Amino acid sequence: MDDVISPADHHAAPGKEQQAAGVGILLQIMMLVLSFVLGHVLRRHKFYYLPEASASLLIGLIVGGLANISNTETSIRTWFNFHEEFFFLFLLPPIIFQSGFSLSPKPFFSNFGAIVTFAILGTFIAAVVTGVLVYLGGVFYLTYKLPFAECLMFGALISATDPVTVLSIFQELGTDVNLYALVFGESVLNDAMAISLYRTMALVRSNASSGQSFFMLVLHFLETFLGSMSAGVGVGFTSALLFKYAGLGVDNLQNLECCLVVLFPYFSYMLAEGIGLSGIVSILFTGIVMKQYTFSNLSENSQRFVSAFFHLISSLAETFVFIYMGFDIAMEQHSWSHIGFIFFSIIFIIVARAANIFSCAYLVNLVRPQHRKIPMKHQKALWYGGLRGAMAFALALQSVHDLPDGHGQTIFTATTAIVVLTVLLIGGSTGTMLEALEVVGDDHDTPLSTNIEETNQYIAPSYDYEDESSSSGNRIKMKLKEFHKSAASFTALDKNYLTPFFTINNGEEDDDDFDEPMPSSRRGGFYDRT
Repeated sequence: MDDVISPADHHAAPGKEQQAAGVGILLQIMMLVLSFVLGHVLRRHKFYYLPEASASLLIGLIVGGLANISNTETSIRTWFNFHEEFFFLFLLPPIIFQSGFSLSPKPFFSNFGAIVTFAILGTFIAAVVTGVLVYLGGVFYLTYKLPFAECLMFGALISATDPVTVLSIFQELGTDVNLYALVFGESVLNDAMAISLYRTMALVRSNASSGQSFFMLVLHFLETFLGSMSAGVGVGFTSALLFKYAGLGVDNLQNLECCLVVLFPYFSYMLAEGIGLSGIVSILFTGIVMKQYTFSNLSENSQRFVSAFFHLISSLAETFVFIYMGFDIAMEQHSWSHIGFIFFSIIFIIVARAANIFSCAYLVNLVRPQHRKIPMKHQKALWYGGLRGAMAFALALQSVHDLPDGHGQTIFTATTAIVVLTVLLIGGSTGTMLEALEVVGDDHDTPLSTNIEETNQYIAPSYDYEDESSSSGNRIKMKLKEFHKSAASFTALDKNYLTPFFTINNGEEDDDDFDEPMPSSRRGGFYDRT
């Protein structure tokens, strides 16, 4: 008798679920609207103590806390659970693509050697230093003890930075374009590197008992990273050739042109994921290549639409991520029994960030002429700008499933505390700190949106070998100089061969493309605001 369900009850359950879904989505839209309005008010009044990203996170925390202590129905609350699959498949791709698509080529590629050093070598240093310090903390009973491989996984995920707050203040107050390019470029490549490192460290843990050699693990990492980069570049070049020869720029085909442009980034992402590579690395380089080559093959109307569309989707995704993250932090079950692990982890990542920035800056300055060396105040700004955000949070949430015996829960709780601390406290004090370092403000009153050549802040790379005889024994410095010089060779290759082959302008507009303004934020758009 209990198994008999009346027709009324049969239709009531789906109706109830649909109502709960409507309420959940309505709350999300209301928080998005509130976040955008509050962010606009804060920017208009130049209130830098609560940046827009911090405000979005705080809104999510407050609403999540209220829902947690109230009698909110479970069916409604489930709509706010942070699912890492949803994050990696739907929220992160447009954000990462826009990061690559909005790169301003001139300052980025002129500082490419330094950016790669900070993003790849520096992230590796930060991950290893953090992992080793966490492991030693457990050995000496300062923190909760984790296996070494799991410490390295924690070091990899917590090394993912998200300096959107710093970049927004740079844009508002004005700063040196080379410093902006370093922070922006590092953050773009850093996410992809952190994901690859995390997956490699997870492979280390899973194969610890099989005795897989360190060389094979390094080979696997390089295979994943370089393979993903190649896939992304290949898709980008394919799109450039398609729009160069397909003739879609006529009026009656512009809708088709726009649809195809929008689909190519997701094609790149899913292609890489489908063959076991990193979709994030792939879509990042697809964005860089499509901006450099595909974009100029589009009609003017399509160019305006594509720039606005990718900016719109990226802004919505980024704001939603911080709200989504704040709500989930308030709703999740956390393991607060290991406060020592959280406290020392914060200290360890500060030390690791310093080891990353100052050691890499030293290597970069070895090969740069005196007038292009990274000054100490810029190094301090880079160190202070290493906030943690959604990438670290998503990887930590994934570690809950990857690691057993509550280890993942401990890592997730520590990462949550670090994200909240850096976004709210350090992010709120960033404006004051940057002004104290004199890297923003009155000394840099030319806005970033001004033509870079006119600011006189950008200095093209120069290579002075007159003094090499006095340091002929320094072979490392010579090799690094040769690597640095290769950036100029790539610029010549791009102008003489790649641009004529993949675009319709045959290189005549190359210099104009290189004079585009810097993007307004790490995740922001890159289109003419004038």
